[in-house]
Amino acid sequence: MDYREAVPADDDAIAALTTAAFGQPEEAELVAALARDGDVELSLVAVEGETVVGHILYSDLGVVVDGRPVRAVALAPVSVVPGRQGRGIGAALVRASLGLLRDRGIEAVVVLGHARYYPRFGFSAALAAKLEAPFAGDAFMALELRPGALAGHVGAVHYARAFGL
Repeated sequence: MDYREAVPADDDAIAALTTAAFGQPEEAELVAALARDGDVELSLVAVEGETVVGHILYSDLGVVVDGRPVRAVALAPVSVVPGRQGRGIGAALVRASLGLLRDRGIEAVVVLGHARYYPRFGFSAALAAKLEAPFAGDAFMALELRPGALAGHVGAVHYARAFGL
């Protein structure tokens, strides 16, 4: 299995994979809209031979904590071809991409996802609780890639236009 940044030639494979993984086209449409709007920070694919079997996308996310801007991204979506789910491809994509984001100076990542899946990578609902957002609860989590990036009393997030929030 190889992991690399997506290129435009991967777009159709990513759309098909994402639609199959979620059983509906909405997430694939989100990926396309984020790319069209120029809001993608990182798009990483898992490739087996010539076939794209997994994909993870991070988009720009406006975050301010105590009036201080934080360089942050939103993780969404993570897709793995249905026949390969549960075999570690998604987890490998998360791990590989977090390292790339850290190297690019991204300070924090926010995700709305499975409350038992993302904490294994360090995501925390408690860390996200101070962030005013369209989401709340155990599924709304944050991860600091730079220690203390989200330190403070109150914050807010502003998602890219494609999210429609």
